[in-house]
Amino acid sequence: MANNHGDFIWYELMTSDAAGARDFYAAVIGWDIDAHSDAQMDYRMISASDGPVAGLLPLTAEMQAGGAHPCWMGYILVSDVDACAAAIKDAGGSIHMDPWDIEGVGRAAFVADPQGVMFYIMKPTPPADKSDAQSTSFAADTPMVGHCAWNELSTTDPYAAKAFYGAQFGWVQESDMDMGPMGKYEFWWDSAKRFMLGAVMPKMAEMPVPFWTYYFRVPDIDTACAAISAHGGMIIQEPIEIPGGDYSLVAADPQGAAFGLVGARM
Repeated sequence: MANNHGDFIWYELMTSDAAGARDFYAAVIGWDIDAHSDAQMDYRMISASDGPVAGLLPLTAEMQAGGAHPCWMGYILVSDVDACAAAIKDAGGSIHMDPWDIEGVGRAAFVADPQGVMFYIMKPTPPADKSDAQSTSFAADTPMVGHCAWNELSTTDPYAAKAFYGAQFGWVQESDMDMGPMGKYEFWWDSAKRFMLGAVMPKMAEMPVPFWTYYFRVPDIDTACAAISAHGGMIIQEPIEIPGGDYSLVAADPQGAAFGLVGARM
């Protein structure tokens, strides 16, 4: 199943402590994170047992002085980065980094939706021997340990977000779950309705800003939960049962980057 316009294809951890993050995620998720990079820009691969699923970008002092902070970001595939960036701006979003080329990787831009939630858009350069190469960083149709399992947007205006992401990426909202006073948890499908990619929900009052949370799959949610606390992380939401029988949690790593986990309870 080749990736289409609007698919999540990559994830990136921006961190103030690459070595600390490497140890933490190895213990919690089982990832192997490169200890160094040979590239001109320090960018390190994060790999599950079957290959790379994300990247790690160490934040320099200059980046942090400019406002960058530890966080997780998602990359969304688009057919034309420049045209999509312009459309995002026209729709009330913003451009934080104009489109640029990454040699041997593709063309990307760093953008935000009208509510200020940031993400990347990207058109990858396919391998020379495979023009329809597929990213499985987001395991869209088959559960894969170490891969992203769910993409969740918490926003100040779900109605506007549905209109924005629907117009830019073709996402379709179908079905929802009533969360009582918190509002509705609304499920998003990709443009071709091949798979459920995630959900949109109202931002909780105690959260300072709207944001994306990316949930990565682990074999055992309780083991991972214990590892978070044991290795300096913080549990934000304890494991809860979700449709289908798995459990999910939300946490922050020792540097403050928030993330989610999905897994079974053994």
